[in-house]
Amino acid sequence: MSVAGEPSFRQSVDLMFNRAVQVMDLSPGLQEKIRVCNSTYTVRFGVRLRGEIFTFTGYRSVHSEHMEPVKGGIRYALSVNQDEVEALAALMTYKCALVEAPFGGSKGGLCIDPRQWDERELEQITRRFAYELVKRDLISPAQNVPAPDMGTGEREMAWIVDQYRRMNTTDINASACVTGKPLNAGGIHGRVEATGRGIQYALREFFRHPEDVAAARLTGGLEGKRIVVQGLGNVGSHAARFLAQEDGAKIVGVVERDGGLWSDEGLDLEIVLDHLRRTGGVKECPVGTYHADGPTLMEAPCDILIPAAMEGVIHLGNADRIRAPLIVEAANGPVTAGADEVLRNRGCIIIPDMYANAGGVTVSYFEWVKNLSHIRFGRMERRAEEARHRLLVEELERLSADRGLGWTLSPGFKDSYLRGADELELVRSGLDDTMRGAYQSMRQVWRTRPEVTDLRMAAYIVAIERVAASYRSKGL
Repeated sequence: MSVAGEPSFRQSVDLMFNRAVQVMDLSPGLQEKIRVCNSTYTVRFGVRLRGEIFTFTGYRSVHSEHMEPVKGGIRYALSVNQDEVEALAALMTYKCALVEAPFGGSKGGLCIDPRQWDERELEQITRRFAYELVKRDLISPAQNVPAPDMGTGEREMAWIVDQYRRMNTTDINASACVTGKPLNAGGIHGRVEATGRGIQYALREFFRHPEDVAAARLTGGLEGKRIVVQGLGNVGSHAARFLAQEDGAKIVGVVERDGGLWSDEGLDLEIVLDHLRRTGGVKECPVGTYHADGPTLMEAPCDILIPAAMEGVIHLGNADRIRAPLIVEAANGPVTAGADEVLRNRGCIIIPDMYANAGGVTVSYFEWVKNLSHIRFGRMERRAEEARHRLLVEELERLSADRGLGWTLSPGFKDSYLRGADELELVRSGLDDTMRGAYQSMRQVWRTRPEVTDLRMAAYIVAIERVAASYRSKGL
C-alpha cells in the first residue's frame, strides 16, 4: 500500500520511464510512442454459479507491439484494475527487451478472489474469460501469449490452453498459446520455479562484481548473508529455498499476510512452508518468533531485503525506516517512485524488478519455443553428447593403463561427466546465461555513464533503447 499523495503504480512506472529518457537521445514523438499503452480490452462476462448469474470484470492490456507475439501473465485478485494491468504490461515490454526475449509487453487480470470459489467454479470462470479473450485474438500463439501471475498457476493455464484448442481445432501450434502449463500439457521443466531461480541467478551475478557489492556496503559472497523475504508465494518461497540451501544465505525473516517470523539463526524454511501450506499463514508456526505486525520486519536490520508479493509495499510511509543496504525486487513494482528516490539518496542499491524477476518470462520464452518446435530440449542431442564424453573418458583411461600412470577418476566425476544435459539442466543454463547477460548490459550503462545513478535507470535505458531500435527498423 502507498501513502496519500504518492504516485499510483502506473504513475510510478511513467516517472521511472521519464527519468531514463531524460538522458537519452530520443525524439519526443518516439518517447511517447514507447511510453503509452497501445490498447486495453475490458470484458464483463456472466457465469451461472450456485444457482445464479455472477458477472466478472477482466482486462487484457497490450503495451507494445514492437515485437509479436506480446507476452504477459494473467493475475486473479480483487485489486485488479485497468491502471494496474497497464502498468504491468509496460513493465513486461521493458523486461522482455532487457533480457532479449522477442516479445512485446502485455498483461491480463480478472477481478476475483480465487479463494472464494471451488475448483469446478474457477474452471468455469477461467474458461469463459479465456473464451472472451481468444475470440478477439488476445490469446494466440502468434499474437498474445499469457502466463501465470499472482493467483493463477499451471492449473489455470491448462484450462486456458484446452479452451483455445476447442476454439481452434486445426491450430498445430495451439500449445504455444500460453506458457506456464503443466508438463503433461506442453509445459517445460523448471518453469514453476523459474522466477525464484532467476532471483538467485541475479544475486549471484551481482556478487560476482566486488565494486557493486561494495556500493551496497557489503563484502564477500552470498554465504551467511541475512535475508528478509516479504511474501512466500511461488516466487518468494523458491528464491528463499534456493538461496538458503544452495548459497548458504540465512533467511532470518519472512513476512506473510497474517504476520511475520524472525530468527537470528535463520528459519527452517521447510517447516515454515509446510505450516503455511496447512494453515494459510505463519501464526503459531513452530519455528521463529511470531510478529503480528509482519511488515515491520521489512524494516529490521538485514543484508538483503526481497519483497516478493505485491506492488507498493515499500513507500514514502516506510522507506526511511528500511535498513537493508540491498533490495531485490522479486515482485513487480514493490518500491514506489517516491520510496525509490528516498532509498537512492540514502545509498541503498536496488536490483530492479524488470531484471530481477525476469526469470519467469525467460523460461516462458523457452517453453514457447519448445511448443513451436514440437520437441523437448535435449531429446536429439543428449545421447550423442554422452557418447562423445564416453569416448574421451575411455581414451584417457586406456592411456593411463598403457603407460602405467596409475591415476583414476575421482568418485562420482565419471558419472557426472558422462551424463548428457536434460531439459531441466538446459533450461537452467539458458536462464543463468540470460540473467548474466542482462545484468552486464545494465551494469555497463551504470558504470560508464556518470548521469546514470542506479541500476533501475540503467535497466530502463537498455530496454527503451532496444524498443526504440525496433521501432526505427519499422520506419517510425
